[in-house]
Amino acid sequence: MRKLILLILSASFFGMHAQITFLDDASGIGINVVCGNTFLGNGITFFDYDNDGWDDLTICSAQGDPVHFLKNINGTFVVHNLSLPDNNKQTKQANWVDIDNDGDNDLFLTSDNSSVKLYENLGNMIMEDITNSSGMLTDPFPTYGASWGDYNNDGYLDVFLSIRDLTIPNILYKNNGDNTFTLVNNEAGLLTTAFTSFCSAFLDYDKDGDQDIYVSNDKPTTPNLMYQNNGDGTFTEVGALTGTNLYIDAMSVTVDDINHDGWLDIYVTNDDNDSALLINNQDGTFSDMAAQYQVTFNSLGWGAVFLDADNDADMDLYVSGETNGSFPQYLSSAFYENNSNVQFILDNTVIPNDFAESYSNAIGDIDNDGYPEIAVNHINNYNISLWENGTSRNNNWLKVKLEGTTSNRNGIGSLIEISINDDKQYRYTLCGEGYLSQNSGTEMFGVGGNTIIDYVKVTWLSGIEDVLYDVSTNQLLNIVEGSTLSIDENDALNFSHYPNPVKDKLNLRSQQIIEDVTVYNIVGQEVLTIAPKQSNVLMDLSSLNNGAYFIKLRGANTTRTIKVLKE
Repeated sequence: MRKLILLILSASFFGMHAQITFLDDASGIGINVVCGNTFLGNGITFFDYDNDGWDDLTICSAQGDPVHFLKNINGTFVVHNLSLPDNNKQTKQANWVDIDNDGDNDLFLTSDNSSVKLYENLGNMIMEDITNSSGMLTDPFPTYGASWGDYNNDGYLDVFLSIRDLTIPNILYKNNGDNTFTLVNNEAGLLTTAFTSFCSAFLDYDKDGDQDIYVSNDKPTTPNLMYQNNGDGTFTEVGALTGTNLYIDAMSVTVDDINHDGWLDIYVTNDDNDSALLINNQDGTFSDMAAQYQVTFNSLGWGAVFLDADNDADMDLYVSGETNGSFPQYLSSAFYENNSNVQFILDNTVIPNDFAESYSNAIGDIDNDGYPEIAVNHINNYNISLWENGTSRNNNWLKVKLEGTTSNRNGIGSLIEISINDDKQYRYTLCGEGYLSQNSGTEMFGVGGNTIIDYVKVTWLSGIEDVLYDVSTNQLLNIVEGSTLSIDENDALNFSHYPNPVKDKLNLRSQQIIEDVTVYNIVGQEVLTIAPKQSNVLMDLSSLNNGAYFIKLRGANTTRTIKVLKE
């Protein structure tokens, strides 16, 4: 891989501020993929689908061409034949997602001219088409984006489908936990009208512990939507109340915390006019501050992604654009360097000769050096672009990968917080974001010249918090949900429970007195509580309906939360 030696410009509080530079050397690292000419482009996924620790590429393509799988082997890509049946349909987005929490990644594909496809990973990347048995509709809807989240907090990832049509509404499928899905538009309270939707994202914009959904809609006559999660399995559309109901040609939904305040912001690209940067006001509303941050783009915008390109502890922005002979004045792409978390500077020398007609982009780390790369899917171009990060390695970094136990296995919907001398950064885990894209499943933080991070905290969808202290930089940190309970706490409780799943009676065993036990349903409502004051408890759950429950046990010095399935 080519690395460029670059001039160090200045020192900052966090570390050295270096000239950011990327180099497109896709063919040099084994990438030779032509995706054809698809109306409004195809998606790209930069995700370690085989769990070997290296970010792979999944590239959607035009009718008659297969989905392309490129396996990353130590920074070089090779064609990977997954032998998918019927793999020649036009595809829009590819999501790698663990639908059954078995530890491997399943594959979901959308299409604008044929049905969606769901492939179960049977192990060792052997894929089986389970679309027909999954309960999903197989109609050829014009489905563009797919985003995954756990809206009902049952530990299984659900999916929201964006349908770009004037008569067909968007679709929300609930994951039943058995490789089947149920269409829940009516029971969840989704609007019944169509919105010509491109993409969406699950996010917790109001920090109430459950996942809301933001939807990006094409055409100024169909405003963007914000579905607020009511916490009981239903949503209320609050676009107007939150100030997020943009009446623009909205394309992407790019979510991150731009100003390090712990509240999620949203960038939405636009067709021709100003793109929007919705800054979270921390009171349930947003303000469009794209002009103040100088990221309006003012061209035909499509995919967008935030990344800390030089690991100086602030987030930069890359935007893909569409240009042709009819619009010579428009930018084909833009790189905005963050100049202080309140203002960005457009600098297209960062990505030289980026003139292809681009739609979808995603970030990953091809060589595991802690500096992010950008993959871009084009149409009418000889190859995709893989922008290798050639910035001089003056700054340190941390990568975090999550594994849920009570929450979904992918850890989607988690908020990761790091702190250095009380300066904080945040990342929120998503699956299916931007424009038809999926970023790396490993979250990347730049930390400048710092070598120790005071703490890393993960707040999972279950409400469990894991905290690690005095974390060294320049490493991949794997965090398993619930793994940071101290040894003393675990030994003191020495807790076990059985059976699980349970029919009526649940046995709770501990070497410490269990003071009280509280049972919550999947939306966080308290449904049962007892105060046994003993170490061995036979708990009667016969009065509860079938489903998943969270059970919180409190001893004298500690608490534990477990997830139980009642059948």
